[in-house]
Amino acid sequence: MVTQTDLDRSISFDEYFDLVKNLAETGRTTGDDQSKNMIDYTKLNFSRMKRVLKTTQASTLLKETINCLNDQLTWLVLAESWCGDAAQNIPIFAKMSEFNPNINLRIILRDENPELMDRYLTNGGKSIPKLICLDKELNEIGTWGPRPQFLQNWLYQEKETPTMEMSKLKEQFQVWYTKDKGETLQTEMIHLMKRWLNKECMSL
Repeated sequence: MVTQTDLDRSISFDEYFDLVKNLAETGRTTGDDQSKNMIDYTKLNFSRMKRVLKTTQASTLLKETINCLNDQLTWLVLAESWCGDAAQNIPIFAKMSEFNPNINLRIILRDENPELMDRYLTNGGKSIPKLICLDKELNEIGTWGPRPQFLQNWLYQEKETPTMEMSKLKEQFQVWYTKDKGETLQTEMIHLMKRWLNKECMSL
C-alpha cells in the first residue's frame, strides 16, 4: 500500500524533467551507481524524453477516456533517470495527465525507496517504470509496468529462448519505441482505465 509519506517523497513530472536535465548537463545520474555507463544512459534518456514529448500525439479516444474521469486520482510512478523504459513512457503519462486536472502525476525514485519498490515487483524483479493508480484515499486501483505488454512478452520469450544478447534486445526495444510513438501505451492505458474505473461514459 502507498502511504502519504511515499507521496511526500515524490516529485512532479516537471521537477523530474528538470532533475534529469540537470543530471545530464552535469554528468551525473540518479542512484548510487555513478559509473560512466549510467551517466551516459541519463544523457541519452534526457534526449529521449524531449523527443517523446515532441513527437507523441494523443489519440481522440485517449482524450475522450481521460476527460471522462471526474474522480481525483494519483498516478505514482517508480523510476530512475538511467532507465530507458522510463524515459520512453513517463513523458506519455505526463501528456495524458495534462488533459484532466483530476490526474496528479507524481514520480518517485526507486533506489531511494526500496520498501515501496518491494511492494511492486514484477516477477520478483525491481523493474521500472511502475505506475500505481490511487484514489483520493490512496487506495490502489491498479498498476501498469514496467513496459508495454508487447515488449514484456518479447522479453519473456527471449529469456526462454534467447536469440540475441540482452544489450542488443534493449537496443531493439528502443527502436520499437521510436517507431511506435506511444500508440501502444495509449491503447493499453485506455483499456486499463476503463477496467479500473468502470465509468458509464467509458464504453468497453
